[in-house]
Amino acid sequence: MTTMLQRMQSAKVLPVVLVETVDSAIKLAEALKRGGIKTVEITLRTACALDAMKAVKEAVPDVVVCAGTILKQSDLDDVAKIGVDFAVSPGMTVNLIKHAQEIGMPFLPGLSTPSEMMAGMELGLDCFKLFPATAVGGYNLLKALASPLAGINFCPTGGLNPDNYTDFLALPNVACIGGSWMASPELINAGEWDKIEEIARQTMSRID
Repeated sequence: MTTMLQRMQSAKVLPVVLVETVDSAIKLAEALKRGGIKTVEITLRTACALDAMKAVKEAVPDVVVCAGTILKQSDLDDVAKIGVDFAVSPGMTVNLIKHAQEIGMPFLPGLSTPSEMMAGMELGLDCFKLFPATAVGGYNLLKALASPLAGINFCPTGGLNPDNYTDFLALPNVACIGGSWMASPELINAGEWDKIEEIARQTMSRID
């Protein structure tokens, strides 16, 4: 079984996207793939999100589909039914973690404090999303946590951009990063697939 850490290390870069149509989700995944990014987080913030995830899984099967903005247990049930590869939440609750474990859904909860990290560790997790990353100290926070919380890995998301994402990836406790600059809502809605492909290619070209 693929571990969450392996999923994160394989992705390196996790585009966090908002899609308004199923067709745009498929074309987006194809553009990201052509640019070298084979993981996408489709957020549960639009009416078509679940259908979009299912369609991408079927149409572009070698792209890893992550469900974002998980807020409640029923969200986990919904994305599990369509077979997403893992789920991500902006926050962390005991109930969400336990439910994800019960239904076998790989889960990356969001948090921003050492106390939350220790609480997650007590429940058996070793991978977390740091959110909102730059607002809570970002790079300096993760650097400070590397020693006292050795063995914990993060996907910082929130405020990352083309100017700072490589700094985060250089940290020993960062397995991947999340961001929206690779595929902004404006680019997606305008159907700028070639532009998205080029941004993806440029993004991945700077990663060792």
